[in-house]
Amino acid sequence: MSIPQTLVIIAGNGTYPQAMARAARAAGVARLAVAAFQNETDPALAPLVDEVEWLRVGQLGKLLGFLKKSGATHAVMSGQIHPRNLFDLRPDIKALVVLAKLKRRNAESIFGAIADEMQAIGVNLLPATTFMAEHLAPAGLIAGPRLKPREEDDVRYGFHIAKESARLDIGQTVVVKNGTVLAVEAFEGTNAALKRGGELGRKDAIMVKVSKPNQDFRFDVPVIGPLTLEAAREARIRALGVEAGMTLLLEKEKLTALAEQHRISVFGLQE
Repeated sequence: MSIPQTLVIIAGNGTYPQAMARAARAAGVARLAVAAFQNETDPALAPLVDEVEWLRVGQLGKLLGFLKKSGATHAVMSGQIHPRNLFDLRPDIKALVVLAKLKRRNAESIFGAIADEMQAIGVNLLPATTFMAEHLAPAGLIAGPRLKPREEDDVRYGFHIAKESARLDIGQTVVVKNGTVLAVEAFEGTNAALKRGGELGRKDAIMVKVSKPNQDFRFDVPVIGPLTLEAAREARIRALGVEAGMTLLLEKEKLTALAEQHRISVFGLQE
């Protein structure tokens, strides 16, 4: 792919949009514009880019207008929009029209419809991993202590269960211990499932996070970062298993330091 002159970052929450902005700059993108969302996007992103347009979740017409005004032919989605906001929409007229066509209203169908509307005005939505190759998890031990055989068995078992849950579009994270599934992520999100599984396991349970089959990486990428490590520490989780080559590791140096400090292993797996 040739490097676009202008890139619009559609920015959700967390530090992912900041990492994307830095990576895009390093790759040679000359101008960065950001579509930011109230109560989601971190204002710390603003100094890293050339232009910011603040929107409310649901203002699809305003988003499309901003994309047109920017002159960009490429955009990328970075960072999550909290699931509760997808079900507490105050949609504008354009969004109402798009939503009315959807048989299922989940994150994938909503963002897929938005991508189609963007394509219709000549803006290509890039994979959310664009410019982020160095942030993808490798296979094997990434950080923390070496796993014991029983723990590695649980990581691999959790990987298998998480893949099945993801295939059924339930969730992409599970918590297991000693060959028993303690928690499966659904609408509540990764950290809530982590907390619930940790409470049931008491200590030394294993969390595993994977991608979905045929995952659309334009708007849905598995991510872990320091906040995940802190949630794991609070839940007394022993190890985090992630899918190698498919999972973004945010703030990797801080992530690694926390893993070493709290003796939580981070391990990459492949099918």
